[in-house]
Amino acid sequence: MSGPPYFAEHIGSLKRPAELLKVRADLDAGKATKEDLKPVEDKAIAAAVKMQQEVGLKAITDGEFGRHMFYDGMHDHLEGYGHVPDVPSHQFMMYVPDVAAFMKLDFKKADSFMCTSKIKRTKPCAYGAEFERLKSLVKPEEVKSIKITMAAPEWFHLRHGQYAYPSDVYANDDEHFADIAKAYREELQYLYSLGCRNIQIDDPLLAYFCAESMLDGMKKAGVDSEKLLSGYISLYNQCLEGHPKDMTVGLHLCRGNFKDGRHFSEGSYDRIAARMFNDMNFDVYYLEYDTDRAGGFGPLASLPNNKRAILGVISSKKPELESMDYLKEKIDAAAESMVKDGRTKEQALKQLGISPQCGFASHSEGNLPNEQEMRAKLELTVKAAKEIFGQ
Repeated sequence: MSGPPYFAEHIGSLKRPAELLKVRADLDAGKATKEDLKPVEDKAIAAAVKMQQEVGLKAITDGEFGRHMFYDGMHDHLEGYGHVPDVPSHQFMMYVPDVAAFMKLDFKKADSFMCTSKIKRTKPCAYGAEFERLKSLVKPEEVKSIKITMAAPEWFHLRHGQYAYPSDVYANDDEHFADIAKAYREELQYLYSLGCRNIQIDDPLLAYFCAESMLDGMKKAGVDSEKLLSGYISLYNQCLEGHPKDMTVGLHLCRGNFKDGRHFSEGSYDRIAARMFNDMNFDVYYLEYDTDRAGGFGPLASLPNNKRAILGVISSKKPELESMDYLKEKIDAAAESMVKDGRTKEQALKQLGISPQCGFASHSEGNLPNEQEMRAKLELTVKAAKEIFGQ
C-alpha cells in the first residue's frame, strides 16, 4: 500500500491552460515554432504538477500536455507505422462505436497511423521524455509515483480491421501482434531503466466489447468478437510478459471521452469482467462507474484477491461536484458486491480506490469542467479517499 496504485487516483489527462492551447494552435497554423512551444509547455506542466501535489494526489502525471490525443506517443514512434492524412472511410470499421459516431457527423476521411511494414521499436517512444521531465519536477522519493499513461496496443487494429496491416507484411494477427508486443515490452523495460514504476494503459476499446452495438455490428460484418477479444487478451499478456514485479501496470477502461466529455458506448462489464480480471496480467484496473451506462458493481466479484480496482465514481465530464454521501454509498455498494468465498467487506475495501471516471482532457479541447472545477473534483477525490479508506 506504500506505492501505486493509491486510494485516491486520477486518470492522467488534465485541462490544458489557454496559453498552451493558443501556442499549439499557432504552431499548427505556422505562426509559431516548436521553440516557442517548449517554454510554455514546460511552464504548464510544472504548474500541473504543483496543483496535483497541493490537492494531495500521490500519482503525478504531466496532464498529457505534450499530446493532442490521449493515445499519442507509442505507435507514432514505431518503425512500420506511417501517418496517413486521409484514410478512406471504408478502411475504418463502422462497428467501432466512436468511428460510427464520427461517420454520423458527415465524416468522410480522417488521419490515422497505418501499418506499412514490419513493426519495430528502433528508438525510444515519447514516454521516456515525458517521464524525465516529470522526474525533474518531483522529489526523489516521489519518482516511484509518477504515472505514465500509454496507448492501447490494439488501438489501430480494431479501428481498421482487415486494413490494419498489409497481407504481404503479416500473414495473420498473431504475427502482427507479436511485433507490437515486442515493442511494448522494450518500451516498458526502457521506462523501468529510467526509474518509472507506474504505468497505466488507456483502453476504451475493451469496454466496447460490452456494447451491443459493436457486437451486433461485428456479427453482421462476419467478425468473431469472442475470438478477437481472446486475441487482444493474448496481445496484452505478451506486452506485459516479464515486466518487473516492482512496476505497477494498470488498465483503464471507459466508454469514450471526446470533446465536452462525449461518450460512445454503453454496457455492463459483465461480458468481459471474469476474463479481464483473471486472464489479463494487470495489477490494477481503473474502471468507469460514474453513470448507469457502466452497469452495476456485480462484476467486481470476479476480481482476484491480489488485484486492485480503482472506481471512477466521480465524473470528469460534468462540473457539478458529487456529494460525499453519494461517494460513500457507491464505494460501500462496490465492496458489498465483492464479499464472497471468504472475502470480507473490510478486505474488499483494501482492494478498492476512488478516482474520476476518465481524464479531464483526453482530447486537447477537453471536457466541460474548467480548471477550478477540475481542481475541486481532484480535491474531492483525495478527501473521499481519506474518509472512506482512512488514507
